[in-house]
Amino acid sequence: MIPLQAQAGWLQHDFGHLSVFKKSKWNHIGHKFVIGHLKGASANWWNHRHFQHHAKPNIFSKDPDVNMVHIFVLGDTQPVEYGKKKLKYLPYNHQHQYFFLIGPPLLIPLYFTFQIMKTMIARKDWVDLAWSLSYYARFFMTFVPFFGFFGSLAVLNAVRFFESHWFVWVTQMNHIPMEIDHEKYRDWLGSQLAATCNIEQSFFNDWFSGHLNFQIEHHLFPTMPRHNYHKIAPLVRSLCKKYNVNYEEKSLYNAMRDIVQSLRKSGELWLDAYLHK
Repeated sequence: MIPLQAQAGWLQHDFGHLSVFKKSKWNHIGHKFVIGHLKGASANWWNHRHFQHHAKPNIFSKDPDVNMVHIFVLGDTQPVEYGKKKLKYLPYNHQHQYFFLIGPPLLIPLYFTFQIMKTMIARKDWVDLAWSLSYYARFFMTFVPFFGFFGSLAVLNAVRFFESHWFVWVTQMNHIPMEIDHEKYRDWLGSQLAATCNIEQSFFNDWFSGHLNFQIEHHLFPTMPRHNYHKIAPLVRSLCKKYNVNYEEKSLYNAMRDIVQSLRKSGELWLDAYLHK
């Protein structure tokens, strides 16, 4: 069930970017079905959040994916700003450690679930709410006869707990270790490459990440079907070399390790600024 939910997550991502069918209408219908009925979330919530990320990746106040609501400090600038202002909502010099406790385990089962429901109700998005509720109705009708209500609730949260780990590591390994800062008003190519990196291609990496190991190509051509990323990657690499733009590619292990090292570095910057400036 966990791999199915993870792969449904990558599939809804394809539909959300209108990269499956030629007609936008069919992509939108597919998106609502997969993210709503198969995952219990909201297409409109996802679109509003994800399109901001693509427009301004890793830009504070413009990319919601780097809005950590004071739980983490990211990059080189934010930690120093927090330190100088003596802001200490959490011991950020330990964020690379508590990341394992409150990052991957809680993002989907707690934060996203609450935010999605709150957003749909606040915006009176009854269509997406109906799709979402159809997921819960189907889930409990299937599992309550076997596990009872509370047992089914435990199964639901267990699946989301493990899926959340999968989702966080895949989505953050391409962005968190990269440049995270305020708006610098770069050109399109430079802004996307500063905030994204690729993971080496392999059959497993393609499947595990839903082809988001080609994050650079995805950000440059977000409506392109994912199975074409490997075809244009050499061309993008050549273009970046021609114009001296950094094109970064890592192994899967190094990319995941860099998340933790990036959090550690940012935490040390915060502590230094907090104590000495």
